[in-house]
Amino acid sequence: MERKERDRLSVEWVKLELLRTAYATRGGLLARMDARVVIGWYLIFAVVPWLTHNITVLAGLFLLCSVAVVLSRVGPLILGLFVIGFVLESGYVLVASVFFGGDLATVLAMTELTLKLGTVSLASMAAFVSLDPEKLSDALLSLHAPAMVSFGVSYGYRMLPILMEEFHTVVDGHRLRSAPLPSAGLLGWRVAARTASTVVAAFYPLMLNTAKRTRTTVEALETRGFTYATEHSDGRRIRLAYLRVGARDVALLAGTVLLVGTVFAVGARFPLHAVLPG
Repeated sequence: MERKERDRLSVEWVKLELLRTAYATRGGLLARMDARVVIGWYLIFAVVPWLTHNITVLAGLFLLCSVAVVLSRVGPLILGLFVIGFVLESGYVLVASVFFGGDLATVLAMTELTLKLGTVSLASMAAFVSLDPEKLSDALLSLHAPAMVSFGVSYGYRMLPILMEEFHTVVDGHRLRSAPLPSAGLLGWRVAARTASTVVAAFYPLMLNTAKRTRTTVEALETRGFTYATEHSDGRRIRLAYLRVGARDVALLAGTVLLVGTVFAVGARFPLHAVLPG
């Protein structure tokens, strides 16, 4: 069991989790929707929290996005990083209020900002974990984003595994050429220092090898007419022909608007300041 837990926290596990997140391999509710609808759903939760100061409403929006994260099957790595950041942010609110002369109004103001940022972060995780590079690129192209923006998004996602592979290759080369440490040192400081120096030394070879692969990939795409196909009307029509907004997509947006409206109605009926002392 101990070895299994150690393997789950290895660099290889982190790499696989990032790839699963980037390529939307977990499925989930939003992964079955039209990519343009998912972007619209995300924009609702990215904009609406900034239109209110009612903490009850913000808590309701936060709860809705939390349910969406569960239904979207966000991986443990991304979710764990969010939870750690959210807990630290909440602790910072309390520390700032207690030790810097704040009062209840300060706590509420900090809580409001934390809930807004948390809601947008949860919506981002639920939406973009559900979109693979191809779907996201095609959705942006369908929404008349510049062709180079669409290409950049798609290409950036595809460079992620190449970057990871090159990083492993360079780091493994440094480890093979380095003498083993005589001891780990107090609290493993020698291991930490060796790791940090190896990562810094791997930066330039990583960029050089990636640039070589980038040039090869771009030239291969251009010889196949990628740029012409994204800019020509016939090419765009063929590429985007599979995008369809169905009944479930409309139901998703309608249900989201209905739930958001319900949250605002409840927040107006039971504002937080009405139940707080004073």
